[in-house]
Amino acid sequence: MTPGRSSLAASLGLDPRRLDASLGDRRLVKSIDDGLDRVEDELGRELRFSNRLADVAGRYLLEAGGKRIRPALALLTAQLGDGVTEDVVRIAAAIEITHLASLYHDDVMDEASLRRGVPSAHTVWGNSAAILTGDLLFARASLIIADIGVEALQLQGTTFERLVVGQLNETAGPADGEDAIEHYLRVLADKTGSLIATAAEAGVRFSNADRALIAPLRLYGERVGIAFQLADDVIDLAADPAVTGKPSGTDIRAGVPTMPVLLLSRQAGDDPEAASLLERLHSADDEELAAAIGELRAHPVTTATRAEARRWADSAIEALEPIRTGPVRRALTEFATRVVERDA
Repeated sequence: MTPGRSSLAASLGLDPRRLDASLGDRRLVKSIDDGLDRVEDELGRELRFSNRLADVAGRYLLEAGGKRIRPALALLTAQLGDGVTEDVVRIAAAIEITHLASLYHDDVMDEASLRRGVPSAHTVWGNSAAILTGDLLFARASLIIADIGVEALQLQGTTFERLVVGQLNETAGPADGEDAIEHYLRVLADKTGSLIATAAEAGVRFSNADRALIAPLRLYGERVGIAFQLADDVIDLAADPAVTGKPSGTDIRAGVPTMPVLLLSRQAGDDPEAASLLERLHSADDEELAAAIGELRAHPVTTATRAEARRWADSAIEALEPIRTGPVRRALTEFATRVVERDA
């Protein structure tokens, strides 16, 4: 951990001064920060493989960085119970490995060229190696969780199923007559929300906290996940790859649906200007496409996407009502607020 810098603050994207005000307990912050260091050590140990290619490729995205949002949430909600137990550390690491595994697969499917500011794994080793690396990480996460017990395996299995269903639904697109935006929000709930919800639940479940807290924290995590991805849809349009770690309009260039484009499509039937912009967003000419992405960035549909992200974040905060007022609830509230304010 960088001296004077809270790992928890860095993971959740919070101003350390605001975090101190939210938690009001330096011992609690230190407990979580120490826990994040333990998770990082666990990740370093677990992502080692005897096969040379597996060893290099398996640690590639781990070493590229990442905020460790999911482990941080698990360690934070564990403060509602016995705190950072060994099981909480282990499952927090497994959740992060599951997240990393999904990134290898996502980048292949989306044909993404950059991830976390470095070339995507499939551009370095090819599609087959990237897919197999993702599979390898899923397997390693399962082995970690199997040591914790059946309850952890069930949680992982349910989460993995939702991740896959979300990806399948994104690939297939909405069914005939299905509202495209409602379909998209369900995809986000499965692809992004499910793993964040699992992290929030795991901290409670494996710290011997009151099990009545599991349902509200799962709901909180899923709603935060949707808000997080909607905010990412806006960030995807940002002009500065040095800030975002990937080129402007990466999802649009890959043909991946995003909320601004879906809202624009809804307008296009009655608005010739929206229809024209939508058409140019599918241009094969890179210069014209870049200009269209810039127009979309300034378009009211992008403002509407930000507002929708805030609505989901507010809804996540509402889900915290059963959680006792105190430092953990304040930090969770702060995180949900920050999710939609970030620029990377």
